[in-house]
Amino acid sequence: MVMTSHSTALAANPVLRVPPASPAAAAAYFGASLAFHADVSDVASALAADGDPGFVVLDSRSTASWDQGHIPGAVHLPTALIPEQAAALLDPPAVPVVTYCWGPGCNGATRAALALAQLGFQVKEMLGGFEYWVREGFAYGTWEGGERRAADPLTAPVDAADCGC
Repeated sequence: MVMTSHSTALAANPVLRVPPASPAAAAAYFGASLAFHADVSDVASALAADGDPGFVVLDSRSTASWDQGHIPGAVHLPTALIPEQAAALLDPPAVPVVTYCWGPGCNGATRAALALAQLGFQVKEMLGGFEYWVREGFAYGTWEGGERRAADPLTAPVDAADCGC
């Protein structure tokens, strides 16, 4: 087999060492990803709009974490308590639930989403968690009251309503 300079570059390039998926496979994967995930700015935008956003936000962290900071209007239900308390605290399973935990380095929201799905709830996980909620400059509650920090310019546009994506 004769290797061209293009195939040699592909073999040496760690990004393309495994070739990209076909467009059809990529469309299926990314479409599925959007069915499972929501991003912080989209959740914030839906919550800020007038009326019912059509979903419930669930904070799956401990009480100490909740007290330190949480999304206003979220339901607090630690993952370990979901099997016993979800039916009493959440709307019917037909109402989607968006879970969050600390941030990208934590899989607590994923575990909470799994527990809810196993109980028959429609569920999405909020990418970025509470960390990115705060870093993008959205208001949050603590045991002392409400707070808000300036948007981190590495995570959100400072002087724009949205990121445009």
